Amino acid sequence: MDSSEIAGRLAGGGYQLVEDGAAADVVVVNTCAFVASAKKDSIDTVLAAADTGAKVVAVGCLAERYGTELAEALPEADAVLGFDAYPELADLLGDVLDGHRPISHVPVDRRTLLPISPSSRPAAASGLSVPGHSAGGGPGGTTGPASGPVLVRKLLHAGPVAPLKIASGCDRRCTFCAIPAFRGSFVSRPADEIIAEAHWLAGQGVREVVLVSENSTSYGKDLPGEGQLERLLAGLAAVPGIIRVRLSYLQPAETRPSLITTIAQLHGVADYYDMSFQHASETVLRRMKRFGSKDSFLALTAQIRAAAPEAGIRSNVIVGFPGETEAELAELEDFLIGARMDAVGVFGYSDEDGTAALHLPGKIDQDDIDERVERVSSLVEELTSQRAEDRIGTEVTVLVDDLSDGVIGRAEHQAPEVDGSTLLTDADGVLLGDLVRARVIGTDGIDLIAQLVEVLPAAHHDPRAVTDDTVRGARP
Repeated sequence: MDSSEIAGRLAGGGYQLVEDGAAADVVVVNTCAFVASAKKDSIDTVLAAADTGAKVVAVGCLAERYGTELAEALPEADAVLGFDAYPELADLLGDVLDGHRPISHVPVDRRTLLPISPSSRPAAASGLSVPGHSAGGGPGGTTGPASGPVLVRKLLHAGPVAPLKIASGCDRRCTFCAIPAFRGSFVSRPADEIIAEAHWLAGQGVREVVLVSENSTSYGKDLPGEGQLERLLAGLAAVPGIIRVRLSYLQPAETRPSLITTIAQLHGVADYYDMSFQHASETVLRRMKRFGSKDSFLALTAQIRAAAPEAGIRSNVIVGFPGETEAELAELEDFLIGARMDAVGVFGYSDEDGTAALHLPGKIDQDDIDERVERVSSLVEELTSQRAEDRIGTEVTVLVDDLSDGVIGRAEHQAPEVDGSTLLTDADGVLLGDLVRARVIGTDGIDLIAQLVEVLPAAHHDPRAVTDDTVRGARP
């Protein structure tokens, strides 16, 4: 999502984006600092870019988190810039191309800072027509000259699916996670800004929006009124051209019955529940500074299935957390067996700088962590394959998003990249972005094989859809 903003800012600043592998004057690497493997991949990407002879600028979470330390350790980067440099990024790249080396970002604990106010963001465009978002803040209008905050965005990949940010930062203090320190405190985007961007995305041919944030169930807690997330979902589902809204990253302890019901009953919102369980042993969860237990989590999955029997439920879990006993690991396995989720990511614990877990006793040897990852992964593979097989004979609604190797799409329980896909048979003439009804006839792991039943009528596209790369009234 940040890469889309960066690309939009650079395009608006006069830079021409080139395809991967093409010659470039400067390469901007949007780094990740979530886990050790992501850090390594980011550094490898910077080094590979430097080998091309282009100037290289590191931005993103790794640059924000380590700043000057990263610059000293990675002289191949011509600049290391933090989040606050994004509004001036085009000018800073010009400095780099002129042979100057901008001052490297100095890391700070962003939890000590107030959330970035949208009114502090510089204007980046003017004269934008955005359906559903007027200069006065009301629906159905057209913006005048930009006098306030904007979101610059450029889609980096063609296709009918795109992410849509609803909030930034996180106020939780999970002992294994460093994200709040460099992403900052939680702040919601106002609903009208999000809906305005959804209108713009629909105008670019997007048919499914995936709502992203560090903690989506916290959405609206810093805005006036109750039920903000439920109302946002209803507003997005009503955007012409958007036929599927998918909500990601829900905190189980914050998931209200009203949210479960809204997702299950609201037409246009996928029956999909991305639950951040992380573990199921109550004692491990307390060491993680999280809430819940095996029984409460099983009760939550039962509530979801009662509201939407065919709903997709997915999660991630961490094994090998400091002090994890065999009994606690077995409790996690019992939960996975009982929950029968559609997809589960299994991660081995690793120490992260600046986290409380770094100093917890009972660290587990890496060989034992690897064994536990393999053990739980094998169980998950068996369970999720069985869950997919349970869908044989049922009908699914599939959004076609890939024609490179057959007609492939995703049912409501399948999020992009992480939850498998559906291969359609007897689907000659089906187009990218079509929504179809299909009957499941087979599986391949968590992937489905389904026979086309019918192509559903195309949703009406708003004739006022904007074509510019900038959405008036939104903030990064």
